[in-house]
Amino acid sequence: MARIKESSTNYANKQALANECPEVYASNIIGGQWALAICCYLVNGKQRFGELKKCLPNITERMLTLQLRKLEESKVVKRTVYAEVPLRVEYELTPIGYELKTIIHALGKWGQKHKAL
Repeated sequence: MARIKESSTNYANKQALANECPEVYASNIIGGQWALAICCYLVNGKQRFGELKKCLPNITERMLTLQLRKLEESKVVKRTVYAEVPLRVEYELTPIGYELKTIIHALGKWGQKHKAL
């Protein structure tokens, strides 16, 4: 995954646009195929890492980990670790993450309609 250096002009332009346009800001958080797909599965409830991996068979474990961390940093996903043997970790949408539910459903309807054209 290519990262934009914080000193680059591209990064500065991206930040300026995100500051001016809340839609771009939101898109930067859930944009990309994996982040949105993860949210789509978590909108139905808690999932363990392995369960998410089964839902997204083409994602690498490293990419899934990176995307979950990014969503956690953005306060969209909550990670809960249970002190059990073996260790159990669950991921779920935060209250602000659950607000994406109507958006995800609307995107799904739009996608089905557009795909049928």
